[in-house]
Amino acid sequence: MSTLNPDVLQNGSVKNSDSINDSHELDEYDFSRFVDRPRLLNLERQRSCDERSLNDLPVPFSPHQSSRADNFGRALDNPDSVYSPIKKSGCNTPMSHFGYGMMASDPHPMIAEAWDDLRRALVFFRGQPVGTIAALDNSDEKLNYDQVFVRDFVPSALAFLMNGEPEVVKNFLLKTLRLQGWEKKIDRFQLGEGVMPASFKVLHDPIRNTETLMADFGESAIGRVAPVDSGFWWIILLRAYTKSTGDTSLADKPECQNGIRLILSLCLSEGFDTFPTLLCADGCSMIDRRMGVYGYPIEIQALFFMALRCAMLLLKHDGPGKELIERIVKRLHALTYHMRNYFWLDLKQLNDIYRYKTEEYSHTAVNKFNVMPDSLPDWVMDFMPVHGGYFIGNIGPSHMDFRWFCLGNCIAILSSLATQEQSSAIMDLIESRWEELVGAMPLKVCYPAIENHEWRIVTGSDPKNTRWSYHNGGSWPVLLWLLTAACIKTGRPQIARRAIELAETRLSKDGWPEYYDGKLGRYIGKQARKHQTWSVAGYLVAKMMLEDPSHLGMIAIEEDKHLKPVLRRSSSWTA
Repeated sequence: MSTLNPDVLQNGSVKNSDSINDSHELDEYDFSRFVDRPRLLNLERQRSCDERSLNDLPVPFSPHQSSRADNFGRALDNPDSVYSPIKKSGCNTPMSHFGYGMMASDPHPMIAEAWDDLRRALVFFRGQPVGTIAALDNSDEKLNYDQVFVRDFVPSALAFLMNGEPEVVKNFLLKTLRLQGWEKKIDRFQLGEGVMPASFKVLHDPIRNTETLMADFGESAIGRVAPVDSGFWWIILLRAYTKSTGDTSLADKPECQNGIRLILSLCLSEGFDTFPTLLCADGCSMIDRRMGVYGYPIEIQALFFMALRCAMLLLKHDGPGKELIERIVKRLHALTYHMRNYFWLDLKQLNDIYRYKTEEYSHTAVNKFNVMPDSLPDWVMDFMPVHGGYFIGNIGPSHMDFRWFCLGNCIAILSSLATQEQSSAIMDLIESRWEELVGAMPLKVCYPAIENHEWRIVTGSDPKNTRWSYHNGGSWPVLLWLLTAACIKTGRPQIARRAIELAETRLSKDGWPEYYDGKLGRYIGKQARKHQTWSVAGYLVAKMMLEDPSHLGMIAIEEDKHLKPVLRRSSSWTA
């Protein structure tokens, strides 16, 4: 490797470098506050929102799991217990190398292989693990798969938390927080102070004996789009860490409190918006290429909602924190009403749209977005079951994107953006349309694929997003963990078990691909990387949650009755 200047990074900008010789930052990695056993959180500042006990959560299990289900029920009897109990691995010391102690009762042979892959994917900075690379890719053309992506690390982080290994998660949270403070420029334009990186990479300089972090805030991404979802995932992961370990000291750090405020200040600033949703560019989230999701994509709105809910639990009720919480509450009220009313689609709503009148100019308009009934695609009329529904992909002036997006709908369930009735309807839809949404390999990132002339217009003839490939109707195994969490929260673990068993028939044998192609997901993706880390981690998290559903607590939030709006159409979303 050529000699690197640790103080000068991409675009010639001078950054605050993190080198081995910089001893000031060592304080960030003091783990003396960790205890062997997680303690209960002080609920005084958190009781208003989340973490009501999940007593109402139905947990149907097969007979051989009854003892674990009984333990789960007893754990939920204590409403003050707001952490997911960490369980140390039962094999070897100090942690099982393969980390399947939690599934010691006849574990699937894939589990040991998955843990081995996950541990080999760990990235170290100054001797400390700080994340996992995107893929253990042995090809010459690595592109950016050798970097640590914020969104990609989330399932890895959850796997380590569930296995009682929180150190790497804490390191990751602190390191990305430090990167947030860097000067961020693309060409001559400076990005907002709260923007989190999409990814980072550790650069080793053997000559100067230094290690330097290089962050990407969108300047190297496809289309040069900043990642809107990174900040939301960071807040969600901070809450998961706090919930899992019982350690509030990390979230209480002034720098973490400030990081949350900076992220949300970008989203809560006043402007020309007439909706409480966030206006976004194409390619700003998991779907990071042009796919016609610009505007108000469901993935970003659901993550935004969940990040707001998590932030209310993490922020201190001091001066700046109290003011921000008040703004969050107002936004949540408006966002909840808007999403549950205008993004929700079921058979009745679809029929209403089919009968819409247009050009309504008064405050009493029913067709508030002036959507043309003739714009209804033929496929959605047949796709919608009698019992079922989902949050559509996007809505704006004279525009409704009726595509199904898995991540946004699962996050809507986990964050309680969806009502209990809506959550059940989403599960009904998945069961009714199993062939379309799951097929031969779970799960479709979106449905259906766009093709022919529409594909040329929407994607710009993108050769990677051809029909039923990659983000255009491809099947992504990483989504297993989100589906499993949503299934457990809605009392439908049998759906998740069926999907996992389906994945187990091929996932390991095929080398843990990034995604699958084809209408049914039968073919390894034409450009899919093998040993994709989040495919591995997603499988592990799904298995661990099924084995011990109390882990759901670190990633799910129960509905806050104080935020529940009356589901009544009005002339304004602020009603």
